[in-house]
Amino acid sequence: MQIQVMKSKLHCVTVTQAELDYIGSVSIDEDLMDAANFIENEQVHILDKNNGNRFITYVIKGKRGSGVICLNGPAAKLVNLGDVVIIISYATMDFEAAKAFRPWVVFPDTETNKLK
Repeated sequence: MQIQVMKSKLHCVTVTQAELDYIGSVSIDEDLMDAANFIENEQVHILDKNNGNRFITYVIKGKRGSGVICLNGPAAKLVNLGDVVIIISYATMDFEAAKAFRPWVVFPDTETNKLK
């Protein structure tokens, strides 16, 4: 049996930009991508702690060290600058392997989006 489990999570990062006139996606500082083991074009779920919105998009690289969390395209309408979001990706794996799997969970500084 295959199941989906949380693979990676950025817990409580702050939206620094929202760009409506863009194809779509979320731009994430490459340092944060590395820490959470996200790769470019990976599907992610965004959970907005301020307004309760939850939506799916994909990752693109943001400038390394910038702290950028930018919602692009239609997703820009679902957040406000300064909102705190959780970004999660999932993986499909064998049920028994999932029992031993440990996800990457990162708790950056919410004010700066920098690694602690």
